[in-house]
Amino acid sequence: MAHVEEPMTAERWPSHPETASMEGKNKLTGFWVFLGGETALFASLFATYLTLKDHVPNQEHLLAKQLFHLPLAFVMTMLLLTSSLTSVYAIYHMKNYNFGKMRLWFIITILLGFGFLALEIYEFTEYIHQGHTFRSSAFGSAFYFLVGTHGAHVLIGLVWMILLVVRNNSRGLSVYNAAKFNTVSLYWHFIDVVWVFIFTVVYLLGVLG
Repeated sequence: MAHVEEPMTAERWPSHPETASMEGKNKLTGFWVFLGGETALFASLFATYLTLKDHVPNQEHLLAKQLFHLPLAFVMTMLLLTSSLTSVYAIYHMKNYNFGKMRLWFIITILLGFGFLALEIYEFTEYIHQGHTFRSSAFGSAFYFLVGTHGAHVLIGLVWMILLVVRNNSRGLSVYNAAKFNTVSLYWHFIDVVWVFIFTVVYLLGVLG
């Protein structure tokens, strides 16, 4: 006689659903290996930026102190840090077997992420109008490569979250997709931490240093 698995309930839901299965544990281990490579990538980009940030052809090209808008960068930082907090709330409700509230907080996270990207596009547009482009100087190339790579990671994270929410909207929670939601949340925290370093090294030190 075939075994019929009982439907999952809040009472039967594990306290750590993201690692309740071997697949979940493997996903988590693989993700930390992936983050090691990502950390090396951004470390290289930061080193390149710090080396080239003062390299402009002549005095007509703006340096960081004359170019960057610290209040705008601060608003972008607050949006991304708030989105990291909302993703924490999403995982909290995931661990408490509440798919509806988890989905709500992920949607809020997605909206905040798109708000960040919109401001970054606005910022890049303003800089280009002032002559600060990818090809204008070594400083411009290093800046756009570092900040643009981070922006691409933000976009990847947003698409990832959207696909997870849409794909599992009618499925509810399981230990199978709990590992996926946990992984995308960890990824989001990583790119938030990278942005904190960008804000400090690129914007804050650039304007005040």
